[in-house]
Formats: sequence, structure tokens, C-alpha cells
Amino acid sequence: MKRAGAAYGLLSGIMWALDTVFIGAILSRDLFVSSGQALFLAPLVGTFLHDATSGLWITGYLSLKGELKKALANIKTDGGRFVILGSILGGPLGMTFYVLSIHHLGSSYAASFSAVYPAVGAFFSFLLLKDRLRPKNWFGLCISILFIILLGSSGSEDASVPSRLGFLYVLLCIICWGLECVLVAYGMKKVQISPEQSILLRQLVSTVTYCSVILPFFGGWHFAAGVMAKKELFFLALVALAGSVSYLFYYKAIRAIGPAKAMGLNISYSGWAIFFGFLFFSEPLSLKMIGYSLMIILGSVLTVAEKDELNLTHFLKKFRNRTMKEVKR
Repeated sequence: MKRAGAAYGLLSGIMWALDTVFIGAILSRDLFVSSGQALFLAPLVGTFLHDATSGLWITGYLSLKGELKKALANIKTDGGRFVILGSILGGPLGMTFYVLSIHHLGSSYAASFSAVYPAVGAFFSFLLLKDRLRPKNWFGLCISILFIILLGSSGSEDASVPSRLGFLYVLLCIICWGLECVLVAYGMKKVQISPEQSILLRQLVSTVTYCSVILPFFGGWHFAAGVMAKKELFFLALVALAGSVSYLFYYKAIRAIGPAKAMGLNISYSGWAIFFGFLFFSEPLSLKMIGYSLMIILGSVLTVAEKDELNLTHFLKKFRNRTMKEVKR
């Protein structure tokens, strides 16, 4: 189960990297960069449409499995309510605070500071779920976070003087993202909600919250309606399929190995995205970026390593024992 959970977590990072790279390409199209307002609203509207179409993919999948009615019934359960609360924090609220932090801090500062959310999530996981990480796991998590920060801060900065308000927004973003995974883990455990059913609840709640609160508050409905009338909606729906698969693996990892380790593996997407960006869009790829990316992935692997895994002495001992058995035969 733990090896399967680690595989799920790593696959969630790989699929989210694909999602991220293609979402970035879509949001760089003229429709999303035509004005200052479009630049500000693009991440919010893009996330709204991404989660809405992802919800449709998951709805179709659960319908084929005959589990749609059961999934919707979970809304009334205690576990379902925890999943919903985590979805609101991690989806609409977390993303909104992230976009506001970009507006006040600039993209590099916002991306770098928000990268520490897995450490915050690991703290909440220990506090609420008693999910402990060994020193080796903490070391791996810190390696990943450090090199994500270095990778993010190596880009150009578009806010010369960071504001206190921007730091407040990024702090709220970190707390929201860190709590999402823990609350979802608790909700799935409380009433045995499947990962697929949890994802449906997440995407439904995210879509409704954007429709009723986020977009009206920022005056984004007119822009969203314009996007829905363009071909970009079709591209977003295709990318949302990769996002849906990523969420599925991520939630399976949360159930199998706990939220702290699942987050540690999921953030490997920052490293994978560098390679996918080069592969699909010929984005610049330097030796420094390759080094940072490999360290992020290495840190993610250390985050889920068991006590005797990646231990050279233990490995040599096992190798010697196996060799002796072969000699005796």
C-alpha cells in the first residue's frame, strides 16, 4: 500500500506538471493578456473553468461506475463536510489569495513563498491527524521546498517593493493550501469516501463558490462569459482531463500514505514542469534549472522514504545476504 501510495503521489506530480505547462500556454494567449484586467482575472477565470470542466469529467467517470448518486449523498455526511471545507480553503480561497499575492508581490515572490505550504500542511497533519514524518522525511521536504524557492526566485521579478498586504495574502494562501489536504484526508477517513467521490465534491464546491462569490466580487463574470464563447474553453477542458487524473492520484496518495507525504510528492510537479515546458514548448532549459528540478524530485522521494529505504548500509547488507544465498545454491 505504501509503495502504491508513493507511486500515486509521484504520478500526481507528473500529471499536474502537464496540467500546469498547458494551462500556462493557454493563459498566455491574446485573450488572457489583452489588458491589465484580463491579466488579473485570467488565473481566477482559468481556474473556475478548469475546475468546472474537471467536475464534468469526474461526473462522467462516476456515472459509468454507477457511483454518482452515492458521491452526491456524501454531501450530507460529516466526512463530506470536511472534504467540502477543505475544498473551499484549497480551491477558491487559496487560489484567490495566491492571485492577490501575485498582484501585490509579483509572481516570483508569490511562487517562492507559497512553496512552503507542504511544511505547513505537515504541521497541521501532525497536529490534527498525528501523521508523523521522520527526520529523513523532513529533510527531503525541506530540500524540495528550498529548490522550489530557488527555482521561482531565479525568474524576473515584477514587483520591486513587496508590500505587507502581499505577505498577508501569501500567508493566507499557504494556510489554506496546507489545511486542504489535511481536512480532505480526515473527511475521506471518517466515512470512507473514495478519492473519486471526494474529487467530485471538491470540483462542485469550487465551481459553485467561483460562480456565486469569487467572480461576482471581482467583476469577472463578463470576462468569463467571453472566454466561454471562445475556443480556449475547449483547450481548458482537455487540460482539465490531465488535472482530473492528477487529483485522482493525489487523493489516492493522501489515503494511502497520509497528507504530509502526499504533499511532499505532489510538489515534485515544479521539477517535472521544467522538462515538459522544454519538451512541448521549447522553453529555455539551463543546467541550473535541470539541477534544481532534479533536487526537487530527489527531495520528494526522500519525503516518503521508509526507515531503511535509501540507507546505503541497509542496501549493502541486503545485497550481501542475497549474494550468500546464491553462492549456497
